[in-house]
Amino acid sequence: MFPQSFRTTPGRVKAAMLAAVTLLVPAASRAATPAPYSVPWQLRPTAALNVVRSDTALALSQPADGGQNVTVASMLLASYKVTPQLAPFVRLGVVHHNPATGPSGSSFVNPALGATYALPVNDSLRLALFLGFTLPVGMSGGNEPEASVAAATRSGVLARSAMDNAMFAVNDFTVFPGVGLSYTARGFTAQVEATVLQLTRVRGEAVQPDRSKTNFTSGVHLGYFVLPVMSLGGEVRYQRWLSTPASVTSPELRDNLTVAVGPRFHLKVREGLTLRPGLAYAFALDAPMSKLKYSIVQLDIPILF
Repeated sequence: MFPQSFRTTPGRVKAAMLAAVTLLVPAASRAATPAPYSVPWQLRPTAALNVVRSDTALALSQPADGGQNVTVASMLLASYKVTPQLAPFVRLGVVHHNPATGPSGSSFVNPALGATYALPVNDSLRLALFLGFTLPVGMSGGNEPEASVAAATRSGVLARSAMDNAMFAVNDFTVFPGVGLSYTARGFTAQVEATVLQLTRVRGEAVQPDRSKTNFTSGVHLGYFVLPVMSLGGEVRYQRWLSTPASVTSPELRDNLTVAVGPRFHLKVREGLTLRPGLAYAFALDAPMSKLKYSIVQLDIPILF
């Protein structure tokens, strides 16, 4: 008979084998599985998140009379989960515009506030309901805006692919509900989104004839993880005026269609802190942006905690 300490059982043998395999497999191979969700470029994530997100677009365009316009439109968003499904947010924006001719200008635009309510349907599907509004306190509002500041504000609309119109409508109080649906599986993400913006003028009646107007934005995002720490993402964005404001003086000014593609990295700094920086290139598929030869580079840095 063997001493008690030398006796073994099938369960002990199995545990010993698992321990040996664990020691032989490199730590990098035992790391967590790749992040399953490809973060969109200008669509909203379909999750309630604790996040601080810096998002800057550099837009180059060529006016009809020659030269080059340069616009930098930067957004800063902060969101915090109050429940696993509900995350209020605040978003601020600033624009600097250097036109081909005339003085340059800068503008702080309307801040936006709201919340995302995320509803997991199953392991692969997520539904997100969204409601936001803007405070009409942006620069260049009112009846006597400074010309260079007002030009900077207007330039931010197309620099952001006409997807953030509420923040640049500095004379309007805007409410914008939206809905998004995403599918994730085996490193692949597909997402669709739609938003309606109802704008109501609260100042600037001498320079803005429209008392109210209705805008619509939508998009499709596709992404795939080519490496555990890197995904490639592309999206198509569409914006259309459902009403006909005074600024829509021709059919080509009613809507915009843009595309953006680029890589994003998923870097875990430590437990509870992840960076997901990405760089995308965006261009227009129709007028007026295509006529102006818009070329946009977007640097997006979400910090999740």
